[in-house]
Amino acid sequence: VLVKKGETTRTHLFVQPKNEEMELWTGVRLGADAAKERFEVDEAHSIETFDEVMGELLKESNHLYFDLFSDHERYSTLRTLCSSLLHDRKVNRSPRSFFDVTEPLQQMRLIKSDEEIALIRKALAITQEAHHSAMRLAEPDMFEYELQANIEYVFKLSGAYSDAYTTIVASGNNANTLHYITNSDTLKAGELLLIDAGCEYRMYASDITRTFPVSGKFSPAQREVYEMVLDAQLAVIDLIKPGVTKKFLQTESEHLLAAGMVRLGILEGDVEELVEAKAHKKYFPHGIGHWMGLDVHDPCPYVDEHGHDLRLLPGMVMTIEPGIYIRQDDSTVPEKYRGIGIRIEDNILVTKEGCENLSAGIAKTVEEVEAACR
Repeated sequence: VLVKKGETTRTHLFVQPKNEEMELWTGVRLGADAAKERFEVDEAHSIETFDEVMGELLKESNHLYFDLFSDHERYSTLRTLCSSLLHDRKVNRSPRSFFDVTEPLQQMRLIKSDEEIALIRKALAITQEAHHSAMRLAEPDMFEYELQANIEYVFKLSGAYSDAYTTIVASGNNANTLHYITNSDTLKAGELLLIDAGCEYRMYASDITRTFPVSGKFSPAQREVYEMVLDAQLAVIDLIKPGVTKKFLQTESEHLLAAGMVRLGILEGDVEELVEAKAHKKYFPHGIGHWMGLDVHDPCPYVDEHGHDLRLLPGMVMTIEPGIYIRQDDSTVPEKYRGIGIRIEDNILVTKEGCENLSAGIAKTVEEVEAACR
């Protein structure tokens, strides 16, 4: 609890009390006294005294900022406390205005500090080794879950104790299910393998997707689709700089991919008319990217309080992840492309002059990928 009165600020932390019997089963608890020293707060209290302590802290305050939408039980408690203070003749002021704290916190998370960017770089260094390891190991007749196990082994061995999200290892037509996490099929010669995997290092996420051939070499048809997606991704990344909006990047990516699909014969017609009719959405149904930071999908806003698209600023980190998904049973496209699912995803830092691809070291061109597979 952060308390600001005039120019004075104090921090209060509520923790579980010491309890030797419970510690036998669930591990050591700091308790209030040790927590105050460990976390360098002004005061620490047992959570069992929350109502009593908050009743005092709320006195002589006009406003209360709180997560109004998630912690309903605590909100009810605080509302009751404020109501009691309102009718207490000994109290001159108490909060009558409740504000949701999540919006200002989400705004603060938009711009990453140098320390935060350093942690994301470390997460990506670990993720790079995991993806390259998967490329080296993948071969026909392996199970998808074997590669998942190896990826998560590399994460933990390198100090990333948790995944940023459930690892996707999708071979062949499975790649056309965007959030495929069953990971139980057998890798087959001649198919592509899409891996979407990222670790979390000291609470900061990474989010990387690579698509590569199980047999180590792209077929001509696979290469055509892959390079079309890669060209679109590289073109969108080149557009990233302060002042542009995510909506602009989305529009550009849709036009680039639609043009590529017309060129390959996956779609037919005028590119502008196809985009207007959203015909490309059948094969590129998702967004070009999202914010990334403490969460893999950092819950930061994309629009301001007036509903206008936010413009990119230095320090923002986002993913760029175009994809093409052509189901095996789609008889409207040339047969050689059926069953191909490709997504290429990198993590991009907006800089003063443009942007930096934080995951540039992960194999991505056809030549790099085939070399990594060897």
